[in-house]
Amino acid sequence: MNYVISLMKDIVKKRRLIADLAKADFRKRFVGSYFGVVWMFVQPIVTVAIYYFVFGVGFRSVNPIEGVPYVLWLVPGIVPWFYFNEALNAGTNCLQEYSYLVKKVVFRVEILPIIKMLSCLIVHLIFMVIMIGLFLCFGWFPKITWVQALYYTFGVTMYTIALVYFTCSIQVFFKDMSQIVSICLQFGMWLIPIMWREEQFLDRAFYPVLSIAMKLNPMYYIVVGYRDSLLLGNWFWQRPTMTLYFWGVTIGLFLAGLKVFKRLRPHFSDVL
Repeated sequence: MNYVISLMKDIVKKRRLIADLAKADFRKRFVGSYFGVVWMFVQPIVTVAIYYFVFGVGFRSVNPIEGVPYVLWLVPGIVPWFYFNEALNAGTNCLQEYSYLVKKVVFRVEILPIIKMLSCLIVHLIFMVIMIGLFLCFGWFPKITWVQALYYTFGVTMYTIALVYFTCSIQVFFKDMSQIVSICLQFGMWLIPIMWREEQFLDRAFYPVLSIAMKLNPMYYIVVGYRDSLLLGNWFWQRPTMTLYFWGVTIGLFLAGLKVFKRLRPHFSDVL
């Protein structure tokens, strides 16, 4: 616990350095690219368009919520997943990418995953603005619960960084970790109702097991939470059991990830 408190104090103390490094990391990704930051948005937007035409137009999916266009149901689910996917992939490789900082004795290595998270968070916040703009274009009047999306953004950030502390420390010694993470993310996207509706399996015998399995995935809480905030106008305290479960799992993973990171940290510079 003293280690966690010390880290929190150090983060607050070095917040300006962390912010500067996160901005530099954000800009670095587009150095030498002709279209620069534009490429950051092209792939996600194209992905959304493909899923919309495949599921919303091609298969003519019934709108999961009456009166809500399929695209407005899809976007609040897929935007947090894009953030989670990018942040987990980038965070897993952060120690190798910043190996020159890892080897500096005076540098607090624990802030590197946070720098990566903030860099990805900048992109996510821009996408949230675009998402709000899409809702306004469809004639939706803003709801007070739209602000709650920031709470779920904080939630997915904390959950991701809890995982990153574990994956990035293992990646230093086991180079295949990044590939494992990437494959798990590809499967994971289909294990929660982002493109598909869970209600379509109501008449299947395995639905009770499927429902429980989905809700055990913390990202289910995030995806449902974004839709609650933007579409339904529900507050997070209206899902008390899921909220307690999510934060219990997240805090547990965070402490476990930090413990692994602390134990392996003395050997990072030797391997890198």
